[in-house]
Amino acid sequence: MDAQTMILSPSAAARVAVIAAKQGKPAILRLSVEGGGCSGFQYKFGLAEAPQDDDLVIEQGGVVLVVDSISLDLVAGSVVDYVESLGGAAFKVENPQAASGCGCGSSFSV
Repeated sequence: MDAQTMILSPSAAARVAVIAAKQGKPAILRLSVEGGGCSGFQYKFGLAEAPQDDDLVIEQGGVVLVVDSISLDLVAGSVVDYVESLGGAAFKVENPQAASGCGCGSSFSV
């Protein structure tokens, strides 16, 4: 897999489509990385109006995943999934670059 490639799973794409439709927004999911969280970095998800010039743009089933160039350095090669379990439902990043994570699954270190 190309280091600059990411995957948006079909289940994540379907969930983004539902959320975007409810909010009347484009089906564009932005993944960004911020400092903080219990392991050093944390993932942040939100709907975007449109891709920015420096974004990586991945399309899956009519839904778009966008990642800014700075965050991409920390998440390249990742799979963005949507997982439902007894503990709740959430977007999840399977990041091959993460050296360690935390129990909540929303923060990581490299």
